[in-house]
Amino acid sequence: MLLTLALVGALTVAPSDTLPVPVPATAPPSAPVADPAPTPAADFRDQPVGIGAPAAAPTDSTPRRRRKAVEVSDAYAFRLKVHSIASYATLPIIAGEAIVGQQLYISENNGTRPSDVLRGAHDGIAVALAGLFAVNTVTGAWNWWETHHQEEGRTWRTVHSALMLIADGGFAYTAWLGQGARYSHGGNNGNIVTYGTNAGRTLHKNWAVGSASVALASYVMMLKPFRRD
Repeated sequence: MLLTLALVGALTVAPSDTLPVPVPATAPPSAPVADPAPTPAADFRDQPVGIGAPAAAPTDSTPRRRRKAVEVSDAYAFRLKVHSIASYATLPIIAGEAIVGQQLYISENNGTRPSDVLRGAHDGIAVALAGLFAVNTVTGAWNWWETHHQEEGRTWRTVHSALMLIADGGFAYTAWLGQGARYSHGGNNGNIVTYGTNAGRTLHKNWAVGSASVALASYVMMLKPFRRD
């Protein structure tokens, strides 16, 4: 009996080395980490100095002057357009007046009374030329005054304007000299003819040519590549 109980007790007691061992949970594999890029080593070698050394990049430390903005009125562009058109139209009119005037000069110096058509053409072209110069003088002077505070190019524009005013005065004096350079009828019945003098006609012509030359120089200086404003 006792032997039986001892055998049962031995079978009911489980040895310690037969208990189940819990399996530890395995962590998911981690993503591979890339190695950091190698940092280039500093170059501690001696750098050349003195003669033969690379020159350092020049630095411009000079302060640059900004252009001053100048406001103009809306009418400035319109006057400038009119001024340009009148200037272009002046060239062929001066050329036509020179041709007609030369024919008058030759005819009257030879003692021949020129035709009324030739004289009328000379007078008509002179009136048209005076009108164009009046338009250019008003528009040019007005625009010059509106921009006279603008320092850049002011001297060039002032010289241009001064030359045109000189040409205006020269043409006005030329017209006055024309009175002693042409045939004219006088007297109560209009039958007294004044022939003028060759010296008077030559003086009239010289002043006309000189005034036109000044006007042409003033015109050319405002064209590229001569313009400096």
